[in-house]
Amino acid sequence: MRLLAGLSAALLLAGCAGPIAPLPQAPVAVGAAIQVDAEAVPLDPANPARDRIGGFVYAGGVALTSRQTSRLHGLSDIKVWPDGRLLAIGDQSDLLEARVALDASGRLIGLTGATLVSLKAPTGIDLFAGGPREYDSEGVARLAGGDLLVSFEQHDRILLFPKGGGVPRPAPQPDVKYTDNKGMEALTTAPDVAPDAYRVGLEDSGQTFICRVSTACVRDRDLALDGSELVAFDNLPGGGLVYLLRSYSALRGNVVKLKVLDREGRLAGEMEIARPLTVDNLEGVAAVARPDGKVRFYLVADDNFGFYNGSPTGQRTLLLAFDWARP
Repeated sequence: MRLLAGLSAALLLAGCAGPIAPLPQAPVAVGAAIQVDAEAVPLDPANPARDRIGGFVYAGGVALTSRQTSRLHGLSDIKVWPDGRLLAIGDQSDLLEARVALDASGRLIGLTGATLVSLKAPTGIDLFAGGPREYDSEGVARLAGGDLLVSFEQHDRILLFPKGGGVPRPAPQPDVKYTDNKGMEALTTAPDVAPDAYRVGLEDSGQTFICRVSTACVRDRDLALDGSELVAFDNLPGGGLVYLLRSYSALRGNVVKLKVLDREGRLAGEMEIARPLTVDNLEGVAAVARPDGKVRFYLVADDNFGFYNGSPTGQRTLLLAFDWARP
């Protein structure tokens, strides 16, 4: 009777189950590798021929998606190397590594060789399992020796992920009182200081700090915010700094400003991206030297996984490229 009762219950549950998901048309690889699809986006949807903002020449842009994972979202920071390697951090502690794909003229057309992995907490479990206060990653940098640094908001901290693997450990961070959810947005290496040095920037104040893995952080310059918030920065090839500001209003939507400082901290260039141009929640910037002597800036957008405060946003994971020549 127990067997019959169990069989009857199983049949009843089977009858109540929803439709079975179809099998994929081709085998799906197990592991971190993912296929990233890229759809070209113009600088100005109303005028696709437009190719510049002042001295910044549009070098292509794409909207990134993947049919193989639901995790390719929320990209908050980006770093790119001259050989095309790309590193990006999602704001739920997903780490994307890939190579930038360019066409014959050097314009951005997509990503290749992508992998996406979930970062681990010092306990060994996925940071995502700890909830928003634990996984809210915002900045990423890779030191010369290969160790990875990631900055976090809410639970404000910097974690160092060893090059050879293993559990992360805390790294020095600015000794300040953090504003909730407006903390260490900007992070990059500081090779001009030391191989283990890095720069940290605070979103709400524009204060920056020089830190080293081997010692405490010290206060550095304050960046002009122009009524916006600091969301990212990177080293300028040849010396200097590029930083990204973002603001939002119901009237104008997202307004993003990119500012370039020379070695002495003087403003060497700036541009603003706002509607009707292609713009979104741009949060990351990378600066790369080009063979022709120009600087290529890559900007990445955090799409908030398509939702904000429970409502759909229509945001996209954009990757935009601009070329700039020093004056």
